[in-house]
Amino acid sequence: MKKAVIFDLDGTLADTLESIARCTNRAMGDFGLPPLETERFRRFVGDGARTQVTRALRAAGDPEGGALSEPDDDGYLTRPVHLEPVLQRYMEYFKTGCTYRVRPYDGMEALLALLRERGVRTAVLTNKPHPNAVDVVESVFGAGSVDVIQGQEPSFQKKPSPEGVYRVLEKLNVKADEALYVGDSCVDMDTGKNAALQTIGVLWGFRDAEELTAHGADALIGRPDELLLYIE
Repeated sequence: MKKAVIFDLDGTLADTLESIARCTNRAMGDFGLPPLETERFRRFVGDGARTQVTRALRAAGDPEGGALSEPDDDGYLTRPVHLEPVLQRYMEYFKTGCTYRVRPYDGMEALLALLRERGVRTAVLTNKPHPNAVDVVESVFGAGSVDVIQGQEPSFQKKPSPEGVYRVLEKLNVKADEALYVGDSCVDMDTGKNAALQTIGVLWGFRDAEELTAHGADALIGRPDELLLYIE
């Protein structure tokens, strides 16, 4: 029996798309850039706030600016002209806007309760900035709903690096082969694989089955309660 489950947040535990789109569009609008449809942000999220804002700026037509010393997450050696000011403004708006219209996916609250009843420890590991991750999880599911919340911090590399998983496993006091990693994107599947965890891809999130399978998902589930099949 598995002793712990580590969940991604955005697109896995909760639908956060409107909050992300609203704050990004608001920040871009402050610099004269057009808003983007909320659905487009499905392809922008997952790699952290900087990459998310970078992708949105490129989609909004912001020209490329200064050279980078190494390629970014999408292989570019330049960055959008307005990246730094828009990112700063986004983070300001996100302090209070990170919970805007965020809702748990159907069945997720019940799943967390069932896992607790069975003595399975739970954690959230996300590339969302740590203070925002705590705000979202506790506002949607309640304080103490999971055992560990770990958002992105400067002290370790973001997903798909396994560093965050190692930190969470240490806090949970479990080994890699005793835990599952659950997420909705290629980043999540790569993260789980890099940390030698069994990976479960969810089909209700921001990405599709093809992407999850291509990145090595050990199993796919269409409802939260199906995760219980992989705990035993």
